[in-house]
Amino acid sequence: MSEHPILGQVALAYSPVIDRNRNVTATRLTVFPLQHGAPLDARALLAALAEVWPVGGNTLWLSAMSESLLQDLMEAEPSTHIAVEVPAFMACEADNAERIGRLHANGNTLLLKGRPYRELPREVLPCFKLSIIDLEDDRRASEARGGQPPAAAEGPARSIGFVQSGITTVADMENSFRRGALSVLGWPIDDAIQSGGTKNSEQPALQAIVQLIDQVHKEAEIEALENTLKRDPPLAYKLLRYINSPAFGLSVEISSFRHAIMVLGYQRLKRWLALLLATASKDPNMKPVMFAAVRRGLLMEELSKDLGSAEMKGELFICGVFSLLDRMFNQPFSELLKTIPVPERVYQALVDGSGPYGPYFRLVKAIEGQQLEDIREASDGLLMSAETLNSALLKALANAATLE
Repeated sequence: MSEHPILGQVALAYSPVIDRNRNVTATRLTVFPLQHGAPLDARALLAALAEVWPVGGNTLWLSAMSESLLQDLMEAEPSTHIAVEVPAFMACEADNAERIGRLHANGNTLLLKGRPYRELPREVLPCFKLSIIDLEDDRRASEARGGQPPAAAEGPARSIGFVQSGITTVADMENSFRRGALSVLGWPIDDAIQSGGTKNSEQPALQAIVQLIDQVHKEAEIEALENTLKRDPPLAYKLLRYINSPAFGLSVEISSFRHAIMVLGYQRLKRWLALLLATASKDPNMKPVMFAAVRRGLLMEELSKDLGSAEMKGELFICGVFSLLDRMFNQPFSELLKTIPVPERVYQALVDGSGPYGPYFRLVKAIEGQQLEDIREASDGLLMSAETLNSALLKALANAATLE
């Protein structure tokens, strides 16, 4: 990415926008000012984001955690593929009505965040396409009714359709869709994993990839690798599609698995197999989990760029990509990693968050958690500047977009 000084003045966090088909349809980017009250250049921020979300590209939901920055962003009239979140308290204020109306007329999607404390101005409500309701707010409202679900037409938040935020488990996601949510915001990755639990029904297909990783790790003969891959032709196709994607930057097209080994070598091939393993499930509810795993790997790889070690860079990538396999296999890492060969440093990070990769893992999870203090603490622990962290994050998201 180009240098953007604005990236040293903010903290960024991201989460997916997931529709009813469990497809990730957009990315929500949350922007925190690092210094309270410090002026931020909204146009400079939009210029930095344009390198990842260009006009005509993927949709971005922008959530600015600063009233003044949000007002400046609205004045800057961002490109129409950028949806802008407006907190309900700001939408209720008459002083913001003109900005909101102008942004709506510009063609931007406007999202009402939270429940209004009073009725919105008559001219403002039609400007909003969706409202964003936090899961905890819905739970509190339901408890107040004795467990009854909220009425579909209750207040402005329901009259325009709603998105549920604060999703942390697959059950949260499914329940929100049952309540009528059009999309959900959050990472459904906190489901409990029990030792000796029921294994994923797709394990045979996933185990074929695990076997390939083990064979590559041992540098087995090409014929043995090909025989393993032939048992699942769709996996062979998917592997070649990933290897030939723009994100990998190869100058020649890979036409066969044998060709892939000749061009990439065993160690680089292990990287692509790791990516394939994290995207192999056919369970719709696993789509957002796989989305998270791929982005974790790409982000941890970008965060390691200054380490000067190709080995550590590769291991951090695998650490991120493998970090949600316990959800996909429904097995704790202490059991799962008995069958999946990983380097010792990756094992330490995944099993108990220890070792040299533990701090990188904590930083990625802090970014996903969207809590400013957690992001500050984790990045300080790595002596990493905000500009370095944010540049790596945006680069990783840009690389991830080329894989979709």
